[in-house]
Amino acid sequence: MYGCQSMVAKIESVIIKRPQDAFISRQNLANLWQAFNYTACPDYEKTLLEFAHFEQVLQQHVAKIYYLPRHEKAGLDSIYTHDPVKITRRGAILMNMAKPLRAAEPQVLQAWLAQIGIPVLGKIETPGRMEGGDVIWLNARTLAVGRGYRTNAEGIRQLKVLTTGMVDRIIEVPLPHADGAEACLHLMSLISLIDRDLAVVYSRYLPVFFRQILIAMGIELIEVPDDEYERLGTNVLALAPRLCLYPTGNPATLAKMIRAGAQVFTYPAEEISLKGTGGPTCLTCPVLRK
Repeated sequence: MYGCQSMVAKIESVIIKRPQDAFISRQNLANLWQAFNYTACPDYEKTLLEFAHFEQVLQQHVAKIYYLPRHEKAGLDSIYTHDPVKITRRGAILMNMAKPLRAAEPQVLQAWLAQIGIPVLGKIETPGRMEGGDVIWLNARTLAVGRGYRTNAEGIRQLKVLTTGMVDRIIEVPLPHADGAEACLHLMSLISLIDRDLAVVYSRYLPVFFRQILIAMGIELIEVPDDEYERLGTNVLALAPRLCLYPTGNPATLAKMIRAGAQVFTYPAEEISLKGTGGPTCLTCPVLRK
């Protein structure tokens, strides 16, 4: 019961990690937030409240939630469970994280996946680099992969080998320098599909050819304004087609999604998302969508 070759099919099961198992404590956050390049130190007590709200929405719409346990080799960013792995119909593909402080996470996750019965299809090996936030299913046979500071050409080559016979096309999407190598910019920072024919995008950073591909595929684009992009306005989790989970504080984009027929649940995101630049897609690793 695993396989997620879609960004929008109904989530049946998902992996998340609670702040108390990633952030650990107020003191741990105070010690490490700068090393992890957070914009500010999250307020530990507020992270618990925000995550409880986020988790409550998941519990209402997802049948099975797996909780990733605390591990000494997994740091603050392990709360963003999407990045270390992609789970396909043939098993898990373990990433090879470009952020040094996250390097151990795929290995930690591999042992845990075995416990819940998910086999490993393969892994991205050095010198290949890849993070899950750069890998987007446009449909069950088409992948878009961002090439930037977190995912390199060798990582994409290895992904093509691992998905042979499972994927018809991999579209390599060059990412901009933007705020530099230390910033977290994934392809999923620029686009979230919320239905097979609807996506929330920040076109300012999208290559023209990729934007044209999306339109040619019949995907309507909801444009995020500059100020809301800075508040993770492009980061939307589709719980099911046009059923979304979204950070608060993005009223213009929220209104556009609702006009497009989406039902949108919001959660307070100042501490668990904005300060670590990881929205609802980052906080979740879907195990099964169907």
